Amino acid sequence: MSSTVQEPLGEVERATARDTFYRIVEHFAHADPYNTTPRATRHTVYSQPLLVQYTYEFARSVESKDILLRSFFGSLALDLAVADASLDFEELAPLFSAFAEYLMDNFFLPLKASTRKTPQPSPAIHSAVLRAQGATSDAEAYVGTEERLATMRAECLVRDRHRCIISRKFNAPEFRLRAGLYGNDARDDNGILFSDQDNLEFDALEVAHILPHSLMKTSTGAVMDESRQAALAVLNMFDHGVVYFINGIDIDRPRNGLTLSPLMHSYFGSFQVYFEAVDNQYNTYRIQSFTAPDNRVLHLPITRTLFVTEDRTIDPPSPRLLALHRAVAHILHLSGAGEYIDWILKDMEERIVRADGSSALGRLVGLGLGGWLDGAICS
Repeated sequence: MSSTVQEPLGEVERATARDTFYRIVEHFAHADPYNTTPRATRHTVYSQPLLVQYTYEFARSVESKDILLRSFFGSLALDLAVADASLDFEELAPLFSAFAEYLMDNFFLPLKASTRKTPQPSPAIHSAVLRAQGATSDAEAYVGTEERLATMRAECLVRDRHRCIISRKFNAPEFRLRAGLYGNDARDDNGILFSDQDNLEFDALEVAHILPHSLMKTSTGAVMDESRQAALAVLNMFDHGVVYFINGIDIDRPRNGLTLSPLMHSYFGSFQVYFEAVDNQYNTYRIQSFTAPDNRVLHLPITRTLFVTEDRTIDPPSPRLLALHRAVAHILHLSGAGEYIDWILKDMEERIVRADGSSALGRLVGLGLGGWLDGAICS
């Protein structure tokens, strides 16, 4: 993705733009339908003013905030350097709504839809079998993806000592393998006998991407479709330069991966669980959810220092990517957009078409055409 470097906003220009930005957001917040929607049906709408406001406030740097302000003022056809005391809010209303919808349709909706589940790779041996039989060009791309995911999964399991990094449950298939090989002398990755661990729990662990694998998926060779280009443009606006951190095969590096139980994977992938870095403690996070019921189910909040390999050859989960995931989680929660997207996806899964048109068919069609769903909302 190419970009033109612009000079940072000057302090006066930035302050003027910020003041005007908040004037506009606060005006539309007063008449926000989200505030007057009954709580029982609030999941059918989201707050456009809050989505725009928190996207700005959670942008990851001053440079990112400047880019967002430029994008916002350009979309509303306003001069960000001029403090306009006579804004025509009636004229701005459709432009403001269009900007919020752009963020929803091109970033938050596809991002949340595609992170509900990381694809779990078939064994690397399967890729070798396909390759040995002369894969077609399409199959070769598929094999390459499978091999990268299989490698990422193996490295994350080794780095995370075959445990869910939140619950600390041990990987059940690995336990079965070690018990079969070593019997009563089977041990975990710390060299402790399994038989000496009274409270040890097991699960079939999964690899979870922090940012979804499908962000870098191409539909025709190396050509990226417009939907993904738009998503990456918003992502790069939100955290300037992060696109180059996950570009191409880098999306499938261990630094973008976590070992989680299926339940934790589900919550993390839907942005209901997030990691907050603990100040002055390396690789240590306070893991939290947004609601008391979720905390009870998941035994959160909890503080974990994540594992590293002794030789440091496998990168730990990236603090930058975890911070970005946390920011997105908060925007989705505080604006109601997360619950709204869940409602849309639930309708899709249950094949519901509502007579009043409230099932957001246009958004579902857009997700499908953009390749964000691919049969199981997980690619």
